[in-house]
Amino acid sequence: MERVVFMSVAALALAALTGTATALAAEDEPVWAWGFTTPPPSSPPAAAAPAPPLDNIKQLTLQGSRFSFTRAEIANPYGPADWFPDDHPIMPDVIAHGRESAQPKIWACGFCHYPNGKGRSENANLAGLPYDYMVHTLMDFANGARKTSDPRKTNTSLMSGFAKAMTDDEIKAAAEYFSSLPATAWTKVVESETAPKTEGSKPPGMFLTLAGADAGTETLGQRIIETPVSRDDTDILRNPHSGFVAYVPPGSIKKGEALVQNGLTASGAQVTACTACHGLDLRGLGPIPRLAGRSPFYIARQLYDMQNGNRSGTWTPLMAAVVANLGPNDLLAAAAYLASLEP
Repeated sequence: MERVVFMSVAALALAALTGTATALAAEDEPVWAWGFTTPPPSSPPAAAAPAPPLDNIKQLTLQGSRFSFTRAEIANPYGPADWFPDDHPIMPDVIAHGRESAQPKIWACGFCHYPNGKGRSENANLAGLPYDYMVHTLMDFANGARKTSDPRKTNTSLMSGFAKAMTDDEIKAAAEYFSSLPATAWTKVVESETAPKTEGSKPPGMFLTLAGADAGTETLGQRIIETPVSRDDTDILRNPHSGFVAYVPPGSIKKGEALVQNGLTASGAQVTACTACHGLDLRGLGPIPRLAGRSPFYIARQLYDMQNGNRSGTWTPLMAAVVANLGPNDLLAAAAYLASLEP
């Protein structure tokens, strides 16, 4: 049945294919979607200095959890803290621990994506995505078909290494696990002319709200600021019960609705509506993934990567005619609207 659905969707999308992806100018990159405020440097960024070792003595606690962990235990990529093990099925070993003996080493999937699959704004929310889609995605990473348009986003190359090193059984186990998890709301979207003052996380990828004397608000402009509801819960404790809030420009949700539902771009160009392939409710169709309720940062990054040829996997050609006609404001509007929907 899924194969029939996919072939029907592919035929519909290809029937509307009128061009190929046209790269946006470098200055049009939505750098905010990568957690930055400035474009990438013209030369490769210098290697970051090794981070100092994290504290492995003080026990940290989290409201509602019966466990305590040190900062080092929480951030251990080969066995990160699982604050709420009763929330989810038993994790396969590749989710809970990864595989240190692999070459290259494989981090625990649950480290970045959390045991509940929701992850953070610099990652992908995997909860409830189709099994076939996740298998294809891992193969695309392994084959070099999933790259980043911003070289500062180093976790993309990490994912490529993980996917290359994973066995078929590990890929199957990861896809089965995450596809079995419920997709629930994770990012609250707020239209506003201002957003809290933020700074980039270390390592980069998130915007973190400033506190104390540095706190306040600033003009949002034509960008999205997606930031943790609680800085410490996300950045320090990696709390899988603490989500995100996204501040989007006033009117962007309505503009995004016109684009996503009716295929109307800001310039007046007509493209295939997202609902044609991703379902009328935008919660996916067969192996086609859910868009509703996804991180706006993730959505914007994927559209830009497709447009610039850095995401070129098995199903990406179906998006060619759509992304070829999208401008920076379209990427923002689509991301804002899709993130505002219930998963």
